[in-house]
Amino acid sequence: MDTKTGADIKIEERPAEEVTEMWYKERMAPEGVKVYNPAFDVTDHELIAGIVTEYGVARAPYETSLKEIFKKKEEDIRRKKNGRQ
Repeated sequence: MDTKTGADIKIEERPAEEVTEMWYKERMAPEGVKVYNPAFDVTDHELIAGIVTEYGVARAPYETSLKEIFKKKEEDIRRKKNGRQ
């Protein structure tokens, strides 16, 4: 909810072995080669119709619907903590 633009997305640095050897029968790059293996997954917001969760389906506007989803989750946690299902 705090990421306003794509420029704010944190990019994960994945292990070099994923590129050089992990998925292959034989090593795909020489030993000691420098590898940059960034990973991120971004879907253009126009392509998202909803986000399905165990607490319901969030739909645009997401700031509103996700807050409702989080509220339902917190209520469920409180209910379970108090021994009520």
